[in-house]
Amino acid sequence: MSQSIEYGNLMHRALRRLIQEVLEDVRDNGLPGDHHFFITFDTRHPEVNIADWLMERYPSDMTVVMQHWYDNLEITNDGFSVTLNFGDAPEPLYIPFESIKTFVDPSVEFGLRFESQSDEDGEDLDEEIDDPTVEELEIPETEVEAEPAATDADVVSLDSFRKK
Repeated sequence: MSQSIEYGNLMHRALRRLIQEVLEDVRDNGLPGDHHFFITFDTRHPEVNIADWLMERYPSDMTVVMQHWYDNLEITNDGFSVTLNFGDAPEPLYIPFESIKTFVDPSVEFGLRFESQSDEDGEDLDEEIDDPTVEELEIPETEVEAEPAATDADVVSLDSFRKK
């Protein structure tokens, strides 16, 4: 039995499950309305699978956009694969949920950022997350002109629940 409840890890797993459910709905029903996603992920994660030329161009992290054109969206409990268009060249990608750094849907001003600590060698230690955060992210400009949301983005702060 562990010495404490690892709320940070539980929170991150729950939020990654939320992303999984959103992508499963998109796979089954398509992107509704103006919804679209900016997904930033760590390309150094050992299970990321992208073309060599993309890895060379994005050696640490990469942001992809799922909006007008995507194909072959498949979701597992560990990650998702999708084919995206890079300059009229379709490329298949596999992105593990654990590699995701940010997930943003600018159409509704929703964003998640996954924080992780690094060890002395700079490696991410997702197993030892002490400071999980869900915060408002700066929403990138897109080519879609969406009506502004009627309310501010929902932000969950865990500071009030932290043990002092």
